[in-house]
Amino acid sequence: MPGPGRGMGPRGFLTDEEKKNLPQVNGALLRRILSYLTPYWPQFLLVFITILLSAVVGLLPSIITGRIVDEALVGKNMRLLVQLLITAFITLTASQVISVLESYINAWISQRIIFDMKNQMYDHLQHMPHAFFTSEKQGDIITRMNTDISGVSSVISGTLSSIVSNIATVVTTLVALFTMSWQLAIVGIVVIPLLILPTKSVGKRRYQLLTDSQAKQDEMNQLINETLSVSGSLLVKLFTREQQEYDRFVAVNDEVTRLSLREQNSGRWFRVVMGMFTQLGPLLIYFAGGYLIISHTDSALTVGTITATVSLINRLYRPVESLLNIHVDFTRSLALFTRIFAYFDMPNPIQSPENGAKPDVTDADIVYDHVVFSYDPEKPLLTDIDFTVPGGKMYAIVGPSGSGKSTVVNLIPRLYDVLGGSVSIAGVDVRDFDLSYLRSQIGVVTQDSYLFNGTIRDNLLYAKPDATQEELDAACYIANLSEFIANQPDGYETVVGNRGLKLSGGEKQRLSIARVILKDPKILILDEATSALDSITENAIQEALEALMEGRTSIVIAHRLSTILKADRILVVKDGVITEQGTHEQLLEKGGTYRELYETQFRKILEMEK
Repeated sequence: MPGPGRGMGPRGFLTDEEKKNLPQVNGALLRRILSYLTPYWPQFLLVFITILLSAVVGLLPSIITGRIVDEALVGKNMRLLVQLLITAFITLTASQVISVLESYINAWISQRIIFDMKNQMYDHLQHMPHAFFTSEKQGDIITRMNTDISGVSSVISGTLSSIVSNIATVVTTLVALFTMSWQLAIVGIVVIPLLILPTKSVGKRRYQLLTDSQAKQDEMNQLINETLSVSGSLLVKLFTREQQEYDRFVAVNDEVTRLSLREQNSGRWFRVVMGMFTQLGPLLIYFAGGYLIISHTDSALTVGTITATVSLINRLYRPVESLLNIHVDFTRSLALFTRIFAYFDMPNPIQSPENGAKPDVTDADIVYDHVVFSYDPEKPLLTDIDFTVPGGKMYAIVGPSGSGKSTVVNLIPRLYDVLGGSVSIAGVDVRDFDLSYLRSQIGVVTQDSYLFNGTIRDNLLYAKPDATQEELDAACYIANLSEFIANQPDGYETVVGNRGLKLSGGEKQRLSIARVILKDPKILILDEATSALDSITENAIQEALEALMEGRTSIVIAHRLSTILKADRILVVKDGVITEQGTHEQLLEKGGTYRELYETQFRKILEMEK
């Protein structure tokens, strides 16, 4: 298993968190784990065979050592000595070759299982609803995908094979020991408790130091992440806090160093004590064996047998200690699988129905029929949204901040599903659509458009992988992006950076609009799509957007009055319902929420645009 870290104590100990969250071991869990192992059962069988061979062959050098002493050295037989030495060398070589073979097969199995699980996890997460990604921490998702699944490699190549290997080593070694001399075998075994007790005692102390050190290390990492990120470093510079942050770092770093030294020093003395007890076993065997020989108590006992016993007893101590901690390794292994399975078992309410509908949505009406929706059952957001967008028309949605404007449009591509009522297109409930087909018919441009860390061409082709150069040029021309691309040394191969950070807000938005133009959707959703553009840029592409919306059913969420004025109808969302709808002039005359928004927001923006 992986070494100590967050949520994991040193070998032989479970953390308080691990004890609190012990996995429920049952047949269903074990069968589920085995389902990932069974496709590779021939390889596992080969691993177990190599482990058994390694355990048996590993006995031979110790046994041969006894023969070298008794038959070659005492018997002064040079020829036999050479033969035994060659045999010992061959067995050692064979043992190493078998170990390499076992290691290779183990690594191959574990990597194949990781490959299978990562593919399954990625596919599962790709189809999880949008709500999952808005509520789940991104760090947790990455941890499940990488750290947890990669940890399976340690379970298979470490825990599982280690248990089998240690059992095989202990059993074969005990058989050999008791076969040669049961008296010396008992003497060697008596020392084992002396190895266990200091391990437990010192282990607890090191565990506490490791816990404290990890806490300080986390504090240091947090400080580094906050102050050396793009936004954090900018804040430090603007407030001239470089010296203060440096002093904080030095203080935390000093604590980490102090705790690390204490942990290492405690381990140093532990190794000294363990070394003493490890040597105590052979010394006791020499004493007991010498007494049996000198006192003529056991006439069959020879010096070679004593030598072989000492060699074998040293081979016994480490696997015995490992087996005593099997419950810890086993628990951590199950906990790892439990965490992974917890993600696999998360329900996905938004799925494509079998044989989903694929109606023609060209110029089709979008109907909201008394829609109810809420992220939190205790805080209703949309309580009765009821309106129809006629095919080919452009409707604008306005309303106070937090009124649910974006949520209304997110129900169309089923980023969320309604809790009551329905949303239908062309007379078909969107929940009855083939999900991929539904989303392929809808183009969305949001306020915070996401770009991948690739080239301009890569981001454009995401909408249409087989697009021709002429199609790319046309889409960029409509989005007023052609001049920008032409001025770049690398043109379409210009790298946009992580999340498009190498581009300005307006350039990112125009690239996103060009991407939607390339998709050529039948339904268009603009969620404050021009909010990141300056007035000149917005005016330059406004005609392009109008041309794009021509013949398409469009819904626009906008804060700019110039965009709203071009809508066929304006819907005002407030308190979970459509409180007002009509043209700009009609809504102003009503003197309601729209008039208030106009006085407080739209008119000021209009004056600024002039």
